[in-house]
Amino acid sequence: MMKKLQAIRGMNDCLPPDSELWEQIENTLKNILATHCYNEIRIPIIETTTLFKRAIGEVTDVVEKEMYTFDDRNSESVTLRPEGTAGCVRAGVEHGLFHNKEQRFWYIGSMFRYERPQKGRYRQFHQLGVEVFGLYGPDIDAELILMTARFWKKLGILNYVQLELNSIGSIEERSRYRESLLKFLEKNKAQLTEEAIHRMHKNSLRLLDSKDQVVQKILADAPLLSEYLNDESKQHFLTLCQFLNESGISYRVNPYLVRGLDYYNKTVFEWVTNHLGSQGAICAGGRYDGLVEQLGGKDSTPAVGFAIGLERLVLLVKKVNPDFYLSPKLDVYFVSENNTSRAKAIKLAEKIRDSLPQLKLKLHYGKQKISKQLSSANKCSATFALILGENEIAKQKIVIKNLLTGEQNLLMQEDLILFLNKIFIE
Repeated sequence: MMKKLQAIRGMNDCLPPDSELWEQIENTLKNILATHCYNEIRIPIIETTTLFKRAIGEVTDVVEKEMYTFDDRNSESVTLRPEGTAGCVRAGVEHGLFHNKEQRFWYIGSMFRYERPQKGRYRQFHQLGVEVFGLYGPDIDAELILMTARFWKKLGILNYVQLELNSIGSIEERSRYRESLLKFLEKNKAQLTEEAIHRMHKNSLRLLDSKDQVVQKILADAPLLSEYLNDESKQHFLTLCQFLNESGISYRVNPYLVRGLDYYNKTVFEWVTNHLGSQGAICAGGRYDGLVEQLGGKDSTPAVGFAIGLERLVLLVKKVNPDFYLSPKLDVYFVSENNTSRAKAIKLAEKIRDSLPQLKLKLHYGKQKISKQLSSANKCSATFALILGENEIAKQKIVIKNLLTGEQNLLMQEDLILFLNKIFIE
């Protein structure tokens, strides 16, 4: 017996009506991005493995454990993108987009990481990412955060998320701090699990956001990264906080907030929620001023960005603001008596669509009786039904029935578009 075909574990289908909710959420975000003058960039799903090793860092969980990497037919190692920033920077460097230019990009699409699937965390997941190049100041950091707050307000979830901020300084500042942190952790090594000890030696900063309660208790007495920041990093963060205070954005400074990717510096932030269980972050970002140079571009090209996990965002909207998505009503359902009248109906429907392109119109296909077709129109929540039979064709007329009131009228076909325009457009 043939084995039943199923989707690969952790890679899910998106079916109606969820797909319509996804589209509505995505369009909401895209419209806000457009009003802020950000431009879409489309980058490949597959890149050379070297790109991600150089950008993300070889001693990260993403590179070591989670990437979908394989050799192509030319024996070149390629990887399904685990995140979008590296590919965006590669595209900018390759096409000379950063030479004394300010760029504001956004992208949307699938990312891939081999992790244990759970609600809101899948092996194929989707992100909307925003990246800005060429601006150093904390003002652009503030704009990105304010724009995300506008996203949440428009989606009706602003009261269900919390902004967390931190500054992780420069690579040099983190290096000095890492030495102190490592010394502190070595003194408490006996209390740590094997996994924590492994992470301590591989990338000790990643222990700062550990969910392990023992680790959290130990870290309560650990030195803070903020104590190792220089004046420039401190001032950058202070000014960012002032901008947010002035704009009325509430936030919490989290001294243990770090990023899992090596390229970040100075500002890091997350929007988190306690309404999705353990998967609490729906948006994360920060500055990565050295990444362009690291990937072969012009040195000292500043950059900042964020990414939104769309699966988690959709889950949150569905949970706390289910009224955000209302299934769009069908305006007109076109009913016809037989194949002869159906041919006329198809022709007339095309004329309607040419004249009223925003009208939601559906034609009935199949050999059902008029009564059955009208029943289908009601199931689709259509407002009006157009009914075309042999008698109407002979007289160049058409029946239009209001499915909400039951009232129906007989119109000349030449007057139909004007009638529909008055009802739905004017």
